Amino acid sequence: MRNGRAKGQIRSFSHSALCIPHAAFKCLVAWDEWITLPIRAQDNAVRTVRGPIRVPTVIVAVNFAKVPKKRPKLCARAIRERDGNRCQYTGRALRPDEGSLDHVLPRSRGGKHTWENLVWSSRDVNARKGNRPPHEAGLKLLTVPRAPKEMPVTALIHNAHGVPEWGMFLRE
Repeated sequence: MRNGRAKGQIRSFSHSALCIPHAAFKCLVAWDEWITLPIRAQDNAVRTVRGPIRVPTVIVAVNFAKVPKKRPKLCARAIRERDGNRCQYTGRALRPDEGSLDHVLPRSRGGKHTWENLVWSSRDVNARKGNRPPHEAGLKLLTVPRAPKEMPVTALIHNAHGVPEWGMFLRE
């Protein structure tokens, strides 16, 4: 927050009110007031015929009926996070550079590149397993790989630009 204020939220498409939350989200500012707020050095602004208008860095949809849900993208990082950065054959904690993706049923034997067929494994165990299913290599999976549940898309948002006002809305 800057100067005791966080940026605001548009409450409806009619732009009837914008909320500029103070520390406890108590203040509601009408659109007529919002457009007269001064533009500070750190603010972005939209230039209009009547003059510049401050652009909020946070817009909260208060009456959003259905939050879209999405599954995380299937990639090595997501598999590593799902498996707790542990080898799924030995249970050993791994640094990111010590592990690799392993297809439980190798692709050469008809295995698919899916959440249910991918696990995080230590590189040496994966090399020893080679082109075989775990039971042929004398290995046993500690947990059955599953696709993660769909999550609200808001859970997948990251503050890549480090906007301080986003902190209260994102867990990082």
